[in-house]
Amino acid sequence: MLPEEDQTLTLHLIKKLVLAWDPDYTRATPAEDAAMEQAIKEIESGDYVPHNAIHWD
Repeated sequence: MLPEEDQTLTLHLIKKLVLAWDPDYTRATPAEDAAMEQAIKEIESGDYVPHNAIHWD
């Protein structure tokens, strides 16, 4: 809904607010790192179920 310029400004503002609230928010635990690496490998190999393939009702 917002123009592209306003979207960018809003994103930067939110990032600054989050960093001010919790400076370590970007740090992941070793378990989270492993899970993210596994997920990236699965996506790259095509081993995943696309969102639109799931019947959510």
